[in-house]
Amino acid sequence: MGKGSKEMTVVHGLDLNRYIGRWYEIASIPSFFQPRDGVNTRATYSLNADGTVHVLNETWSRGKRDSIEGSAYKANPNNDEAKFKVKFYVPPFFPIIPVTGNYWVLFLDPDYTYALIGEPARSYLWILSRTTHIDDELYNQLLEKAKEEGYDVSKLHKTPQADPPPASDGASPTDKKGIWWIKSLFGK
Repeated sequence: MGKGSKEMTVVHGLDLNRYIGRWYEIASIPSFFQPRDGVNTRATYSLNADGTVHVLNETWSRGKRDSIEGSAYKANPNNDEAKFKVKFYVPPFFPIIPVTGNYWVLFLDPDYTYALIGEPARSYLWILSRTTHIDDELYNQLLEKAKEEGYDVSKLHKTPQADPPPASDGASPTDKKGIWWIKSLFGK
């Protein structure tokens, strides 16, 4: 099955109240604005008053906590497909330049404990879990699901996760300028 040969299957009827919270990245085909050497990568979602979702992505690179914030919203509010747009404001440019991407929930277990996230060009893919590790059998099932959706899973990189995960309360040195996102944009 080649790229773009069929429309990807997405989750219907996603319950945002159950989906919000912290998700750990188990593996990814990284987006261009993720650092290549990131570990302990995770996303924390919370509901905004206007119905959009606040997104906090964190990773640790060379011992420093790096983060970027954005917001997600339904691509089409009139249907129940779990297709979202995520907008990040990428520093340190001035004026701040928004980078918008697709966030499609391709698979989600009934207990909302693990998820497969993709986007229509099949360039990026994320396996997310509520825990820092998943067993090999489950991982392989998610790989099979990604293959069914037309992904080249040989491009997936497993994300190292510490157990217990690091705190994000400023206990680690922080790259406050977001320079890492810009460097990774240009592959530096």
